[in-house]
Amino acid sequence: MKTGDMLAAVKSAVPLYYRLQQHLEKQISEGRLKLGGRFPSEAELIREYGVSRTTVRKAIQELERLELIEIRRGKGTYVRSAKIIQELDGLTGFVEDMMALGFQPSAKVLETRIVDASEEVARQLQIPVGSPVNRIKRVRIADDVPISLDETYLPLEVGRNIVKEDLRVYPIFSLLEEKYDTVLLEAEYRLGAVPAGLEIARALGIRAKDAVLLIERTSYTVDRRPVDYEKLYYCGNRIGFLLRLTRRRPSFRLQDMPGVRP
Repeated sequence: MKTGDMLAAVKSAVPLYYRLQQHLEKQISEGRLKLGGRFPSEAELIREYGVSRTTVRKAIQELERLELIEIRRGKGTYVRSAKIIQELDGLTGFVEDMMALGFQPSAKVLETRIVDASEEVARQLQIPVGSPVNRIKRVRIADDVPISLDETYLPLEVGRNIVKEDLRVYPIFSLLEEKYDTVLLEAEYRLGAVPAGLEIARALGIRAKDAVLLIERTSYTVDRRPVDYEKLYYCGNRIGFLLRLTRRRPSFRLQDMPGVRP
């Protein structure tokens, strides 16, 4: 008897979509549907299991809700890979991070152009508002999976050299340090969550308004001169960040708190 016939033949009060969902979960857990691999299409599931499109769609919706699969716009549905966990314990670039974790990094360049510095960009790069800066937009990829959309702003004297390079291959940090004699000493990170706009959604293969993690990073060279300001939009269901923090001595004691009796 076919798998689909067996599924449909089971006498149960449990909805058919839920039985299909459970069966597909088992296929994933047992490795028959491989992590990171393509998930069967609706048509393939209908044909294999002999169920309606409505049943298949409900099962897919539940699997997506459980974060077992992900729908990549324009590419299809895939079994979700284990989330990448990256430690934030130093100033490193995407290529360094992914290689250290055993992934193959690459990039797709969406834009390199000169724009006028907005108030935000001017403040971070410590230049007058409206000054020309180089803006670079890239999709950063690990093992063929888009991880982030990076929006990089460089002062014109720095960026005019960087944009000549093959940014699909060469990391900006490495170019700055190894080719253009710009030492990177430290950076400030600001983290938050924002809804994905249309450009971010298209780049990462997610839905508009899905939550993404935004990291704003300003990197400094000698004399604390900013040379690189970035807005990094990460797909939160594909990567997470680990920070290890040391406990500082508190500036007060419990007995100093208002309303606390000695």
